[in-house]
Amino acid sequence: MIGKLKGLIDSYGEDWVILDVGGVGYVCHCSARTLQQLPQPGEAAVLSIETYVREDQIRLFGFANDAEREWFRLLMTVQGVGAKVALAILSVLKPNELASAIALKDVTAISRANGVGKRLAERVVQELKDKTPGFADVDPAVVKLTGDVAEAKASKPLADAVSALVNLGYPQIQAAAAVATAAREAGEAATTEKLIRLGLKELSK
Repeated sequence: MIGKLKGLIDSYGEDWVILDVGGVGYVCHCSARTLQQLPQPGEAAVLSIETYVREDQIRLFGFANDAEREWFRLLMTVQGVGAKVALAILSVLKPNELASAIALKDVTAISRANGVGKRLAERVVQELKDKTPGFADVDPAVVKLTGDVAEAKASKPLADAVSALVNLGYPQIQAAAAVATAAREAGEAATTEKLIRLGLKELSK
């Protein structure tokens, strides 16, 4: 079982790289994000490897670090998520961003991945919600606010402020985080307008 490869970049394909290790070229399938981080052909690189063995093929999947590989493994445990979809999700979300999206039940963020519809994104959240809290760098207040907004339990000013920021083009996660910070600063009695203003200030940092 191959766990790591260190060598020279030989060449790139659409979703793979050939890593030359002592004269042997290993084809490693990678997420778009990992491919973008790798150096030019001829330069040294290290990849964490997941070996995928089936009756008719052996494939190597390469990752920028062990954390990305662990997420690949986790995603593959979800019904309906194969290697291609797992790599697609990791192409649009960094490991910590994916953990936060799951913690905040941000189906929209996960649905941005190619080949991932709303139903599959919901399944990812549902099946991994109890396996990923330790990976997420999320303020518990943001998790609560996001859940309250989704279930219409948040106060109207808070919910309206989050909605306004989302309508301005900010992702749900960032909008909820900014409003949660604004609410801590302004107090529970703050108006929607004040929460929006402070939220925008927070987002501009």
